[in-house]
Amino acid sequence: MKRIKIWNEEVSSRQLDDICASLEAGETMVMPTDTLYAIACDALCPKAIEKICRLKGINPEKTNLSIICADISMAAEYARFDNYAFKLLKECTPGPFTFIFKSASKLPKAFKGRKLVGVRIPGNRLCRDIAERLGHPLLTTSIEYADPDYARDPELIAEAYDGKADFMLLGEEGDTTPSTIVDCTGTSPEIVRQGKGRIND
Repeated sequence: MKRIKIWNEEVSSRQLDDICASLEAGETMVMPTDTLYAIACDALCPKAIEKICRLKGINPEKTNLSIICADISMAAEYARFDNYAFKLLKECTPGPFTFIFKSASKLPKAFKGRKLVGVRIPGNRLCRDIAERLGHPLLTTSIEYADPDYARDPELIAEAYDGKADFMLLGEEGDTTPSTIVDCTGTSPEIVRQGKGRIND
């Protein structure tokens, strides 16, 4: 597995081009986020999405899939939300949240038939920079681990996912606290899972 060292969530323009070219070619990557390290791919590449679903044992027809967007404007292309939800996104992003919205028709083939989509706009600048350079979202799912060290230590994560993902962005130490999941499909937002993100009342 190819490894790319990332310092302080920053990559050069050339690195961004190389990362995006690899993703557009259908490769999968392990990358840092503002919570757990994640496995990610180009959300518009069905072949790569299938790879991740097989790796995680995910049935995309039964499991809500999540996307990383560069900003709210990009999220609005793939999810449907009202003014209240827009205000919530403005207050909470970039940050460690996953917002569940009703999906828009522009979602890629792998999402067809799914009425909901998880939207992330992470506090990690690297995630947003990659989505921005791609021009569309990343599909993402958290890594799995049995020992917390394999969630925190990038070298151990690389060891665990060698041969499973095509490349890895080795950044800062990972976290073991997941994102806070907020269901925004009802009349008012509901916290489904309390994680790292906190919503001010």
